[in-house]
Amino acid sequence: MSYSIFWFRRDLRLKDNAGFYRALKGEYPVKPIFIFDENILSKLPDKKDARVEFIYDVISELKSDLKDIGSDIEIYYGKPEKVWIEIAKDADLKEVYTNRDYEQYAINRDKVVSQLLDKKSIPFKGYKDHVIFDKDEVLKDDGDPYVVFTPYKRKWMEALESKMEDDLSFYLKSYPCEKYYDNLLKYESEKIVEWEDLGFERTEVEIPSETVKQKTIKEYDEKRNFPSVDGTSRLGIHFRFGTISIREKARKAQGLNETFLSELVWRDFYSMILQHYPKVEEGAFREKYEAIKWINDEDQFQRWCEGKTGYPIVDAGMRELNETGYMHNRVRMITASFLTKHLLIDWRWGEQYFADKLLDYDLASNNGGWQWAAGCGTDAAPYFRIFNPYSQQQKFDKDMKYIKQWVPEVDSDKYPDPIVDHKEARERCLETYKEALN
Repeated sequence: MSYSIFWFRRDLRLKDNAGFYRALKGEYPVKPIFIFDENILSKLPDKKDARVEFIYDVISELKSDLKDIGSDIEIYYGKPEKVWIEIAKDADLKEVYTNRDYEQYAINRDKVVSQLLDKKSIPFKGYKDHVIFDKDEVLKDDGDPYVVFTPYKRKWMEALESKMEDDLSFYLKSYPCEKYYDNLLKYESEKIVEWEDLGFERTEVEIPSETVKQKTIKEYDEKRNFPSVDGTSRLGIHFRFGTISIREKARKAQGLNETFLSELVWRDFYSMILQHYPKVEEGAFREKYEAIKWINDEDQFQRWCEGKTGYPIVDAGMRELNETGYMHNRVRMITASFLTKHLLIDWRWGEQYFADKLLDYDLASNNGGWQWAAGCGTDAAPYFRIFNPYSQQQKFDKDMKYIKQWVPEVDSDKYPDPIVDHKEARERCLETYKEALN
């Protein structure tokens, strides 16, 4: 019996899924599959990685939900190219659908898979699902990509609103996959991957809920900067792996809180930058910043990682990250600025540490955030901005509620002295940057 495949990746949901919807509306019954990518899993430094556990549990739920409607999902573990060589041997496979992924590894992987399938005359169809606007949908009037956020956001909002005049949900429309579940292939899969097969251990990390109170979104602009307050959505991991729809959250944010909607625009912006300038995966967006002479003191880096710098707001953030896999957004900026500006440690060291630890790690956003902190990214006001950890603490954690939660020894003689003097570190940073850039 002829059939098509839908390949789940960063879109782990059955509802409002662009590529899955297209597959279900296609000519052939749809067989869902998922591949635990050995290339990615083998590079993770910690075998107790809550993200792998999260993916496994979500896929298990997907399998259960699909079985309830008479279908199933085939689960593989291996290198995608080898997995697809085996899958493509089936003469009954007619089409493959998926949603696009914009990281360089994913682009290269999909190119290999597409070429492999093309030799069998099997179309490989990719769709936009992870972002609201794709690479070339929000551009300057002359067709060039934006490299500064504010004008990009203005054009993004204009594009959204112009399309909404005739059809309110043109870009934010929901794809009603459930209407076409009858086109799922009716079968039971023999391709099962057990947790033990992956070689990872279970963790005790708590995954944030995918349900957010309307009040949180409504008050987002007022409360989002205070780390002791439950004022952010903490939806990052769900956006990262597509367990929720970006369109659904944008629809809910519209008219409710523009600041929250702006955070979704930032996601699109950094994704667009990554697509147009893949060089940022390895180096500075502003290439002249490669001339900076980083100190890269390994002992100081270790103290930053462990939250033992003697700067309470920095240490609280790092300890929160190490224990929970999460760090408050404001504190991410403070800790990143401290590493790059106060300690003069290469932003790539910090970027990699966050990549290893963050539940919501997303290459485009993480890279964009770190380059912003180091001044070498797309930001229009670069290296002169050096966050003062003391004034940041006074402004956003005045009562030290957040700090005392994560650094209980802060007021005792057990707490270390500052790793560097703020004033001296600031002056050293300005001199180092000035020397490299002039």
